[in-house]
Parts: sequence; structure tokens; C-alpha cells
Amino acid sequence: MKQQPVSGELLPKVIKAMEQSALFHGLSEQALAVAAEMATLEHYVAGETIMKAGSPATGFALMLNGSARKLVQMPKTTTIVETDLVVTMETFGELDMLLEQPRAATYVTADPSLVIQFDEAAVQALFEQVPAFGRQLGKALAARMRAPRPDALPLRRFDLRLAPPGKDVVELLPAAFIARQRVIPVKSEAGRVLVGFVDPLSRRLYEATRSQMPGTEVIPVSIDAEDFRKLAMARGVSFDALGSPSVTGVVNAPSLQAQTVARVGLRAKGDDAVVRQHGPRLDNNPRLDRLLKRMVAEGASDLHLSAQHRPRWRIDGEIHEISEARVLGPETVMELFEPIMQDRNLKEFYENDVDFAYAIPNVARFRVNLFADRLGYGAVLRQIPDKILTFEQLGLPEAVRKMCDHPKGMVLVTGPTGSGKSTSLAAMVDYINKNRRTHIITLEDPIEFVHESRKSLVNQREVGEHTVSFKRALKAALREDPDIVLVGEMRDIETVALALETANTGHLVFGTLHTATAISTIDRIIDLFPHAQQSQVRAVLADCLKGVVSQTLCRKRGGGRIAALEILVGSAAISNLIREGKSHQIANIQMTAKKQGNKMLNEQLEKLVIAGKVDYEEALSKAIDKGELAKRFGREYFEE
Repeated sequence: MKQQPVSGELLPKVIKAMEQSALFHGLSEQALAVAAEMATLEHYVAGETIMKAGSPATGFALMLNGSARKLVQMPKTTTIVETDLVVTMETFGELDMLLEQPRAATYVTADPSLVIQFDEAAVQALFEQVPAFGRQLGKALAARMRAPRPDALPLRRFDLRLAPPGKDVVELLPAAFIARQRVIPVKSEAGRVLVGFVDPLSRRLYEATRSQMPGTEVIPVSIDAEDFRKLAMARGVSFDALGSPSVTGVVNAPSLQAQTVARVGLRAKGDDAVVRQHGPRLDNNPRLDRLLKRMVAEGASDLHLSAQHRPRWRIDGEIHEISEARVLGPETVMELFEPIMQDRNLKEFYENDVDFAYAIPNVARFRVNLFADRLGYGAVLRQIPDKILTFEQLGLPEAVRKMCDHPKGMVLVTGPTGSGKSTSLAAMVDYINKNRRTHIITLEDPIEFVHESRKSLVNQREVGEHTVSFKRALKAALREDPDIVLVGEMRDIETVALALETANTGHLVFGTLHTATAISTIDRIIDLFPHAQQSQVRAVLADCLKGVVSQTLCRKRGGGRIAALEILVGSAAISNLIREGKSHQIANIQMTAKKQGNKMLNEQLEKLVIAGKVDYEEALSKAIDKGELAKRFGREYFEE
């Protein structure tokens, strides 16, 4: 932040701007000049703090140009939510000043901003030298506090008439959740989704809503019941005579499971397994579906089913017992899942535990882990978002979109388990599907996000269900006239070799690796191969690599998670370094060729800390070069 006094050529410009503010409008030019001369002009970059909650409130400020996010801590919690956006010509901080209480909110600039600050001395002089100032201040505060909601955290009112949401925005939340909680998305912008709340905002409701949209920042706003009703009806929610919402009936779509088949199941683990004939496999289990539909409506992220216990689910990050549910018997969980499991899932389960996907059409998809323990059978189900988020909603930069426009080559999305790789890849495939006329083949284990063919033709194949392995599926894909191939896991040398061959023969290949940085991704691919082949692999990779997106998820201050990205954009210089075995020098190009879209992980972590979204300690835990990140903040780092 930089400061300068309001004087000289700057004075008339500031006076003219202040006239447009509700607080200073109507004051004489002489009074405005007195006010301006007492103020200080401050220049902020995006992400800087103007006022901090808990600090003394000795003055107030006017947003001359730019905007700032108002961040408030919810009562009796550590959860921080954005409740308002201060825009140009709005004042802020006056109420705390008049009440002589510490700041109740933190204000952080959303973009580069010019702010006029009135400190304690300036305010005192205004009251003494500008008689009309007190009346103007009272009128401005009265207008702002009109019709408050005393039982709720004050939220800004969202006017749907100015910007009615599109269908793609409203569908970001499941219809069952919308009906149950009376919340609905109203606007989506750059990784942020504004969600309209009819009822008073509670921590539990806010966290439940946020859990439904991982990877996005949820901004709560207030909407009235009639606006909610109109939007909800368009989402498939009906209302009874008393105005109570419920989800309308939907036509069942085919599930991703195969058609009903007769099968043989196993009933016990180990060498004493008993083989027993079973009836036809079912696509869905009504008893299980009822529980999962309620899980979606309640906003739970995970459902835990354990023998000798009542079911529990995770809401707002905490496990809650479903008190009205019955205690599960030793084989209850198996009885729930056995009718819907494939033969391969059963066989894999009796050798170990098993993961598979389960879908309730038009409701949600779930990733299932089935296991056995000392008390019997158990399962954990995690809800997979049924809505594919866009680049804008995820906040992915333009460089990532450009990677999707290449006609051929290889794009790698990397990061640890649970870092959001699948979500980012789904957005990339969805972009191509909507904007290019291509044939897309995805090879996954299991299928998570379902892509309906748009401009492109999309074929999705699940390893174990539709093909034996990634290797065999990739070989087959080359005979199926693809333009785009997504390889869900590049686990072994054969799969990587085939992926490189596919990328080098006129196809655009997307793949994932469990690596932390762009450089380690390149080294991992090359090191998979015997030393005698590495020179050839470097040459092939140098020719086809178009980009690497490495991401990690950081815990946000107040709850939730946010992605930090490292991006490497392919270029002739990058190709030369890969070919020559000098991958360690790639970081120099990433730092100097930022206009091409290159980003270093530590740079992104630094921005998140400065913006107040992530604590320094959390950023340090995610950094690969911890010493370099510490230096950015003038600190030292010592290895433990």
C-alpha cells in the first residue's frame, strides 16, 4: 500500500469524485475541499487488507476506485464468509467508528483500488468544521441499515432483475438440496459462486452448501422467497399449497452399470469362501437410494456405514450419527451393495477392499469404498459433484484453456490424491466437448464425471467394466478414430509409452500423474524407462508436451479449500531443455516467460497468503521449495 496527501493537482479531482458519494453528495464545494484536504489517498494492489477485524475503529474510508470484499467471522465459529462487496463511491467503517467498538469486519481489496482514508483527527475536524457532515452521515447509515434481519448475519441483497442466472448456474446445486435448504446459485464468476439464501445464514448451512461445490468459493447473498420460488421451479422443484418445496419426479436415465445379468457371488473372505447363486443384478437398490437422496438433501459430503453402528454422515466437516436410523447388522452393508455390484467388484472385494462408482440418475454420483472389519461389513460413500464446473467457476487461467485448443500433443494434470485433478480435467474435456467438433475417448477407473456428447462425440470407458486395463484400452483407442484421448492414470511404463505414441501421432492426449511440480512430472516420465531408452523418450516428450498443470489444495482461513496451481506452457525453449536433459533449468523459463501463462507454485502460494485466503503456515506446508517461499515473506526456514 502506498500513501499520498490530497493536495495540488490531485485535490480538485478528489473533490469531484467525492461529490458522487452518498455521504458527501450535497455538501458545498468549500466543505468538500475541507474534507478532502484532511484525507489521505491510499493505493492498494489486489489482495491487500484495508481494515482488519478487531483493530481500533478510529476512522472510516471511501472507495474512490476499485472494490473490496467484506469478510465477517460467523458468531461462535472460526468460519469466515464474504457478506458484501464495497464498490466505487461507497464508504465503509463508519458504524464501528460511531459505536467506538473494534472493527467487526475485515476489508480486503478485490482488485487494484484507490481509497480515501479519514483518520480520527480528520473525522473530528469534519464534525467541527462541516456542520452538515453529521446529518449526511446519519442519513447514509440509516439507508444502509434499513430493514435489517436481526437474527441473521447481514448479507447483501441480490437483485435478480439486474442479472437473472442462467440454467448452468442454477444447476450447480442438486435440486433436492435446493428444495430442502432453500438456497440456490444466482451468479458464477471466476471461481466464485454467489448463492442466494432465503433463511438466516448459519454456519452449518453455509458449510453444507460449500461442500456441494468443491473447488469454488461460495459467496452468500440474500434473496427473497418469491425470487427463490421462481428459480427453484425452473430447477425442477415444486411447491404445495402452503408453499413448501419438494423435488418433482424425474424420468430415470440409464445408469452407467451394464444391463441386468445373472452372476455368481461370494459370501466370505479367504480360502473358505462359499460360492452361492444369486438372482439378477439390479441397477439400483431403492433402500440404499432413499438414504443417499437424503444425504444429498442434507448436504452431507460422506456417508459412513459400519456394522454394529447406526449410519453416520459428515456435515460441515464433522461426523454426525443418524439417530433415527437402525443399528446395522454384520451383513447389512453387504446386503445393500451386493445386488448392484459387478462380478469383478465382488471378486476384488473378497481379495481386498474395493472401490467403485454408483449413480442415482438425475440426483448424484458416489464413489464407494467397501471393506470388512472385525464387526462385519462396512462402506464409505463420497458424493461426486454431478455438475461439471467451467474454467471460470474453477478460476483456471487462460493458459489452461489454450492447452485445450491444440490439435495434438500431450497435456498433463498432476498433483497428490484429492487435489482436484479429476475436477480440472472434467472442465477441460467439457470445454472441448462444447467448442470443438472432435471424437473424445476417456479411459477412467472409475468414471466420475459423465459427459454428454455436444459438439463432440464422447465415449467413456471404465477400466474393469468396459476394458481390462488402461494399456489395452489405449491400444484399442488408436483404432477408434479419436481426436482427444483422456488417460485417467498413467501408472506404468506400457501405458506411458502408448500415451506418448498417441500424442506423437496426431492426437491430443490428457493424462494424470501423482507428481507435485512440472519439473518432477517430466523427470518421472523419463525415469520410468530404462536408461538406454531415456534419450529417445526425452526426444518424444520434447516434441509432444504442450503443458503441465500441477495443483495442490490448501486449507482456507475459516474453512474450505482452495487450489494453488503451477503451470508450465510448452515452448521451443522448454522442448530444447527436455531434449538435452536439462529439466532443472526449466524453472528459469517459468519465471521469465510469465506472459505465456507460466506460473510457479510459490508465486501462487504467496498471492493466496497476501490475499488473506491462506495462512502462511499452510502455504509453507504445501510448498516444495520451502526456503524460497519463506524468503518471499522475509523469514527463514530450517529443516526439522
